[in-house]
Amino acid sequence: MALLLNIHPDNPNPRHVNTVVDCLLSGGIIIYPTDTIYGLGCDIFQPKAIERIARIKNINPAKAQLSFVCNDLSDLSKYTKSIGTPLFRMLKNYLPGPYTFILPASKEVPKLLQNKKSTIGLRVPDNNIVKAITKQLQHPILSASLPGEMVEEYTDPELMYENFKNLVDVVIDGGIGGLVPSTIVDCTKEEYEIIRQGAGKWEQ
Repeated sequence: MALLLNIHPDNPNPRHVNTVVDCLLSGGIIIYPTDTIYGLGCDIFQPKAIERIARIKNINPAKAQLSFVCNDLSDLSKYTKSIGTPLFRMLKNYLPGPYTFILPASKEVPKLLQNKKSTIGLRVPDNNIVKAITKQLQHPILSASLPGEMVEEYTDPELMYENFKNLVDVVIDGGIGGLVPSTIVDCTKEEYEIIRQGAGKWEQ
């Protein structure tokens, strides 16, 4: 049975953040708020947790659209291949914010998550709860959308708790979430390409 944790969106309680981080480090799965929709998350270095998320979503981890939710841009240099100055400036301009950028993955990406394209989706959400968790965790959270269609039930933490309490370990109540996911931009080509138009406006 999952724990429902109420965490203040502006001033996250450090004790509650500790509880979430302990859960992630011990291979747990969380449902947590971002600056867009609520997501499913686990520690990128916990293979069993990654496999659990894959089972919940009925997907193959290497083929899935999973992204790394990072604390800031310093994680880019570790989990992506060398990024040129123009691309870095562009990322700095848009992040933190409601965007997922597809970038070339480095060898630091855990084997289970290395896909054939050798890419990784990177997110730096503008959300204090996520920032507090990733700062303490000291590495990214692996993030996936909740299974099925985006429905209004996925905006209410109490309803998500009822639906997923037997599948996850912690559901964070950080207030009502959004219905529009992040904008996904593929930065692996010369011309950046919008894969999904979401909450973030894209102006090139």
